[in-house]
Amino acid sequence: MTGENAASTMYDVRDSNDESRKTKTRSAKRGTMSTYTELKKKIKDKKAVITVVGLGYVGLPIALEFCEKGYTVNGLDNNTERVNKLRKGISYVDDISSGDMRKIILKGNFVATTDNKVLGTSDVIIICVPTPLQKITEPDISYIVHASNMMRSYMRPGQLIIVESTTYPGTTREVILPELEKSGYKMDQDFYLGFSPERIDPGNPKYSLTNIPKVVGGITEKSTELGKLVYSQIVKKVVGVSSTETAEVSKLLENTFRIVNIGLINEFAMLCNKLGIDVWEVIETAKTKPFGFMPFYPGPGVGGHCIPADPMYLSWKARTIGFKTEMIDLAAEINRMIPAYVVERVCEFLKERKKKFAETKALLIGMAYKRDVNDLRESPALDIFEMLEKKKVTTSYHDPHIPHFNAAGGRKRSRKLTAALVRRQDIVIIVADHSGLDYKMIADNAKIVLDTRNVFEKKKIKGENIIKL
Repeated sequence: MTGENAASTMYDVRDSNDESRKTKTRSAKRGTMSTYTELKKKIKDKKAVITVVGLGYVGLPIALEFCEKGYTVNGLDNNTERVNKLRKGISYVDDISSGDMRKIILKGNFVATTDNKVLGTSDVIIICVPTPLQKITEPDISYIVHASNMMRSYMRPGQLIIVESTTYPGTTREVILPELEKSGYKMDQDFYLGFSPERIDPGNPKYSLTNIPKVVGGITEKSTELGKLVYSQIVKKVVGVSSTETAEVSKLLENTFRIVNIGLINEFAMLCNKLGIDVWEVIETAKTKPFGFMPFYPGPGVGGHCIPADPMYLSWKARTIGFKTEMIDLAAEINRMIPAYVVERVCEFLKERKKKFAETKALLIGMAYKRDVNDLRESPALDIFEMLEKKKVTTSYHDPHIPHFNAAGGRKRSRKLTAALVRRQDIVIIVADHSGLDYKMIADNAKIVLDTRNVFEKKKIKGENIIKL
């Protein structure tokens, strides 16, 4: 029996008991090359079938990059709407145009599907499912567990499984590995398992998937080597590390570094406001030092999946071993305060002008969590919008990337940005400084502008009606 026939046999008998599967696996592999050698050859020869589970901001770019390099790729997602769009060549990810998506579809080596059976015919499986943070600040790894259970049902000899979903250290070894081993297959003999933290930065024109170094840590050395080989097909530099735990926690350190420094500069901005000092000028001044300083900038709060959530995974894991991450927790608390601080500043302006909240109109510019993306996850604009509405302020927004969103009061739609709309507002709040907006028009027509991103200073637009955060 050849290796490929063995794989087919195992796929057909996936529902049999563990002992039977072990026996069939061993007998099928007698007289054939090892699964490691065979998989390595398939990857090098571009014969490996790759399946990416989860087609969001992380998964879709990975899937398409492998397609570009000539691999056959399945994109597996349980969101039927997403899959149908991709089949029509329609992209919902900012960094991928629909034109590029259509070119991939025409090449014929990408299949978007909701059918889990593709896992059984895959050689490499890359997991890019969400790992949200629960309101009680505990990690929710249910998506990862579900993906592991799903894979177990379709496993066959000779597969490499790589997790990209951000999670706490120990997840790959302590949660995923035991689930996969329930299949009856053995690590390093039948399958290989590793972790590679995603480093996608949506909307960043300088750094993309291919030129950001990729970190890979395997459960075993063979898993690490296979992971490095796979990613070296699409990424310029791949860094292998000693364990999955090192790879898992490296991602958390990257974003903990950011949340702590953002928390520091946000607190510094509040202090400078009390002192009557321009924090932006202070930062620019400090930047002139060629060593020992890295600039971070204040804003309306942190958003996206990574910065608000990732450090909390580490904080949670630390608590399980009796360690308190005081700096992380304090930085997170400060950053959670910033949307309320923005609203507090708005209230100060209104009180100075003796304007009642119920008679006030406010326009938010930008609902996305950062410039030039269509991502609303954890966006501080959502909190600001909700707080203003609770104060009975008539609140609307403009965002070219977010045509609508659902709020407590129903669906909200982006308003067309015109001089007339701006003139009707009592205050305009810049929350996301999207490119391509007419900031000069806003400055010329707004009664007051609260600029949380310093965009007017960057564009050298002056006005007594412009107030910095």
